[in-house]
Amino acid sequence: MEFIYELGLFTAQLVVVAAVIVVSLLLLAAANKGRRGQEEGYIEVRSINERYDAYVSAIREITEDEHAAKARAKREKQAAKADQKTAKKKAKALAKGEEGADADNKPRIFVLTFEGDVNASQADALREEISALLPEATSNDKVLIRLESPGGVVHGYGLAASQLQRIKDAGIELVVAVDKVAASGGYMMACVGSKILAAPFAIIGSVGVVAQLPNFHRLLKKNDIDFETFTAGEFKRTVTVFGENTDKGRRKFESELEETHELFKSFVSAHRPDLDVGKIATGEIWYGQQAIDNGLIDEVMTSDSYLQANSESSDLVEVRYRQKQKLAEKLGVGAENMVDRMVTRLWKRLNESKLP
Repeated sequence: MEFIYELGLFTAQLVVVAAVIVVSLLLLAAANKGRRGQEEGYIEVRSINERYDAYVSAIREITEDEHAAKARAKREKQAAKADQKTAKKKAKALAKGEEGADADNKPRIFVLTFEGDVNASQADALREEISALLPEATSNDKVLIRLESPGGVVHGYGLAASQLQRIKDAGIELVVAVDKVAASGGYMMACVGSKILAAPFAIIGSVGVVAQLPNFHRLLKKNDIDFETFTAGEFKRTVTVFGENTDKGRRKFESELEETHELFKSFVSAHRPDLDVGKIATGEIWYGQQAIDNGLIDEVMTSDSYLQANSESSDLVEVRYRQKQKLAEKLGVGAENMVDRMVTRLWKRLNESKLP
């Protein structure tokens, strides 16, 4: 009897959730009629220095004694006053147009993050981030990109690499940091950097090209199923999933892979001229220390080590393009979580009812 009650309650809750979602979507559609074409994302800028300072303050609150804390607070207050005076002087000098008024400003390191999938879909966000920082960045600044990608489609990663090239074309040093993996298309992006850093066990390399697909022709033929492809152009379709592949088609497809590989090698060689591309363009991967021995990277170091080492001398500025989450998506996520909780609760009750 208790089980039937729980099941009925669960069903009623589902109906209520469904009704709320439908009504909310209708209201959303009515509210968004005149809002099409508006920006769907925004640039978020945060100070990494402030984040590090907050970490230090949190530790000091526990580890520092009262007298030391007071003495440090006094020193910091004095330093803050001095900084304010300096800032005012700079502002006045800039307002008067005095030459070299901003010469002693701290250099900045703009920090980007790229987490690549097979289609390099984050290239769109990367484009926006670079477009946001380039008008502000100067030749005294640097850009650090935290790059993580096992590779993917050639055209997607080619575009992402071209976005990074915009930074170098603007005369700004580009540092690429790989904490986990930059392989294949990921390394295509990495080699654009003025300097490549990698963690000791980060995976680097895979300078090669691969393509694979199943073929169901014999299965279809066995079941008397015809599959026909109509093309114009001798090599419009070289190999297929369902049709019968010919030796000529296979040879053409393989030659296209070889051409792509040659383009990949030329690209790497152009950006890292001291690298023996013939030696590393075998499709193999190397770990951090092996990668530096083979000339694939410049230094074994994590992105965190690099940033903390530069936190005193530079302003660290994180730049991220955030996609606005539509109300429908928020409602969908909320409804999914609600249903998940209800299913979990029902499953728990069912299991409890089975116990002796």
